[in-house]
Amino acid sequence: MPRWHSRSRLFLRDLPPGLAVWLLDAGSLTRRVRHACSGQFRVRVLDQRWARPGRDEARALRLRWDARAWTREVQLLCDGRPWVFARTVIPEKTLRGRGRRLTALGTKPLGAVLFADPGVRRGPVEIARIVAGQRLHRRAFADLGGPPEAIWGRRSVFRIDGAPLLVAEIFLPALPLSPPCPCLDPSRP
Repeated sequence: MPRWHSRSRLFLRDLPPGLAVWLLDAGSLTRRVRHACSGQFRVRVLDQRWARPGRDEARALRLRWDARAWTREVQLLCDGRPWVFARTVIPEKTLRGRGRRLTALGTKPLGAVLFADPGVRRGPVEIARIVAGQRLHRRAFADLGGPPEAIWGRRSVFRIDGAPLLVAEIFLPALPLSPPCPCLDPSRP
């Protein structure tokens, strides 16, 4: 399992330059990818179904290990090239009321729904280095060739009217790097 970390200075020093801005941005990744993509942006749905979350996902959502959840895996593409792999885990209880709409997104980006809803709250962003052999690494590169040994990702628990869902976003090699982030300067508080 990946080891997810909060924003600690020690961990931040290990981030690849240019990727930190993507990882640490608390805003909508969909909006940021659309802005960075000078071509055609779209969402490719890879899989969506009822499944058991992974142990680390169940722990983050405070679910029993045998709980069922709606899982959705997509790629965010720019000109047909995958920039981001995203995995969403939504517990059954979250799919009641306003949460029901989350199983019928189709190719609509989840971020567009979450960040447009004033009733949605985002928890802290956690960051992980995801290495070959880990389930999330395999899922991110399931239909892509030549995966690198390690990739980086982030995840957050969102809450819709208090009910949780987990969103993990994995940054693929085609993603353009951003200028280094001043937030990584160890002399800054």
